Amino acid sequence: MVDVAAIQLVSMPDVDANFAQVKALMEQSKPGQLVVLPECFAFFGGSDKAQLELAQQPDNRILERLQDIAKSYQCWLVTGTLPVLSDSRQRFRAASFCLDSNGDVRGRYDKIHLFDVSVDDSTGSYLESRYTEPGDTVTVVESPFGRIGMAVCYDIRFPGLFQAMEQIDVLVLPSAFTAKTGQAHWHALLQARSIELQCYVVGANQGGVHANGRETFGHSSIYSPWGEKISSLEQGVGFISGTINTQKLSRIRRAMPVGEHKKFRSYFEQSS
Repeated sequence: MVDVAAIQLVSMPDVDANFAQVKALMEQSKPGQLVVLPECFAFFGGSDKAQLELAQQPDNRILERLQDIAKSYQCWLVTGTLPVLSDSRQRFRAASFCLDSNGDVRGRYDKIHLFDVSVDDSTGSYLESRYTEPGDTVTVVESPFGRIGMAVCYDIRFPGLFQAMEQIDVLVLPSAFTAKTGQAHWHALLQARSIELQCYVVGANQGGVHANGRETFGHSSIYSPWGEKISSLEQGVGFISGTINTQKLSRIRRAMPVGEHKKFRSYFEQSS
């Protein structure tokens, strides 16, 4: 058995302050654990253009600082998302990295589905694609926790992405779900993905009111492959954890072999 964890933040438009909170919460981690940070963990609550300006700073060192954290705490770390400049340098990619306990990059996923929607909240409308370039590659990482499927926030609404991953053991989902959409759909979507994929789901969310007035839902949660909620944190800053039971995972898949019954080809089969 191995442990997974999620960190929940109410991130500010202040990189150093957000890193200080992450380090304080990492004191609760265990060596060998898989820890997931929320979307936009390092800078949130400012303008979308400010994210682009952060990506354009050649010395922001966000990834390097995260690699140091992974090494210091001897944890695998899913970095939430970082703004990484696209080739055009006029937009960035919302990139999530999976780091091992040596700080080495084991996988990178660039958010594919961008949040261009209207929401009945204080923000009203969201146009993520204005400054963000979508990714185009499905990412699965081989690890001591099994096969890790990587996704970000709005991606959770698109089950085709997860079916394309073939069989995964853990789905990691850094997020900044709005309070309105989170109340309606967050738990239902996490549970649905855990059941249909027969895997553990670790959803790390932002959880509070941010400097620009944006409200995020929180409720960072870990779900089992049977759709059970193992751990959850409603609002505010905190750390939750749970255990991956590989015997339970195997037992569920033997009793209900959904993967064998699936009639559709995977992304990896089509690409080979």
